[in-house]
Amino acid sequence: MLTSNMKYKLDKSAHSVYALHYHLVVVVKYRRKALCSDEIRERLKDIVWDLSNELGIEIVAHEPAEDHYHLLFKATPKTNLVNVVNVIKGVSSRKLRQEYPEIQSFLWDNAFWSPSYFLATSGQVSLDVLKDYVDSQTEK
Repeated sequence: MLTSNMKYKLDKSAHSVYALHYHLVVVVKYRRKALCSDEIRERLKDIVWDLSNELGIEIVAHEPAEDHYHLLFKATPKTNLVNVVNVIKGVSSRKLRQEYPEIQSFLWDNAFWSPSYFLATSGQVSLDVLKDYVDSQTEK
């Protein structure tokens, strides 16, 4: 059961109260190590940070590795998640290839990111705790 020390941190809009957190992982195509320097990885973070306001998301945490990028973000019920992913991948790919032409040697053709991605909801309590809480809500 949810207890007082397990309360959600809620966001609000005119007609809703919500807590929407997501974990996105995008991978460099063929797992090539194109994010090969601290400078490139920091630039990727800056690019996504700059896009976050336009996309209507709030970055909670993000960290690139040499061949992939993790992003934890908060969204609203109106957030178009497919658009968020597509804009992040498209803009970051274009800018990184323009600003760091040396990464082209890691890539095949003009493809930077793999076409697939991982996106999961990320709650503030575990799924098991939430399921137990929902199961406990039967009328007594």
